[in-house]
Amino acid sequence: MDVLMPVPLPALVRDGLAKTFRVRTLWDAPDPDALLAELAPTLRAVATGVSILAEDRHFPVDAGFLARFPKLEIVANLGVGYDNIDAKAAAQNGVVVTNTPDVLTDETADTAMGLLLNAVREFPAAERWLRAGKWLEKPFRLTASLRGRTMGIVGLGRIGKAIAARAAPFGIKIVYHGRRPQPDLAYPYFASLIDMAKAVDILMVVIPGGPETRNLIDADVLKALGPDGILVNIARGTVVDEPALIHALKTGAILGAGLDVFAAEPKVPAELVALDNAVLLPHVGSASRHTRDLMSQLVVDNLEAWASSKPPLTPVAETPWPLPKKTA
Repeated sequence: MDVLMPVPLPALVRDGLAKTFRVRTLWDAPDPDALLAELAPTLRAVATGVSILAEDRHFPVDAGFLARFPKLEIVANLGVGYDNIDAKAAAQNGVVVTNTPDVLTDETADTAMGLLLNAVREFPAAERWLRAGKWLEKPFRLTASLRGRTMGIVGLGRIGKAIAARAAPFGIKIVYHGRRPQPDLAYPYFASLIDMAKAVDILMVVIPGGPETRNLIDADVLKALGPDGILVNIARGTVVDEPALIHALKTGAILGAGLDVFAAEPKVPAELVALDNAVLLPHVGSASRHTRDLMSQLVVDNLEAWASSKPPLTPVAETPWPLPKKTA
């Protein structure tokens, strides 16, 4: 059975799938259009991934792509985020989409707390101070503190809850904003993002990307967060209005930011790079060998389960298993 791989995925995915499937790689095909035309009538499975996990190559699995493959049944995605896939269109076409949640929760939550600590205490700037020999001249400046802070989590899912669990021992109060309150949680809920931003001094962004959340964190939200506020974004760069964030950091509208994601990554605005009150990472939230191997294996496991007529392990919310059978 063929599996189409539009973008280069890690060797663990390719080698794992090759034990069960014939992997057809689109990115290095001599004639990609000819390969797609060959597979169009019979293709049942696709293995793909978000660009950061696919050598920064972006391939949208959109409605137009899905329409080319009438027999397609599953798209297995490497990454917990799947804004590279039109999951609603997949559901309408009877295609299940899987992602790789849970296995990266702890690693990503650790990264979020690292960004927060570095942004508040300015540890990267302090290290640069030492390396430049400036400590010989005078001590590094006093910084802000985590003491007495309140964190507002935008998107309290698996990763958001793991961040909350890590933040609590630091004495940080937790509140959250999302589409709806979660009755089983004791954390205070804010229906309004603006109202929550006014009530907190740490804004932790953990929501999916895509058109619905584009520029959700805009100038008004940043103004509400205020001059002592810290923004941490480990979600998608598109969730934050980048020019508005740069302006807020330059003018002191907020105190600082810790960012692992960017709107047009791997391109990062030079204005952002130049700012000393922004801690910037190259989208490494889940980038340990341990976690990336677990993510890669989950892609393989999802496709092997499906090929064995078993339920895929991690279908996304838009395509719960089982989906209605195709009629065409």
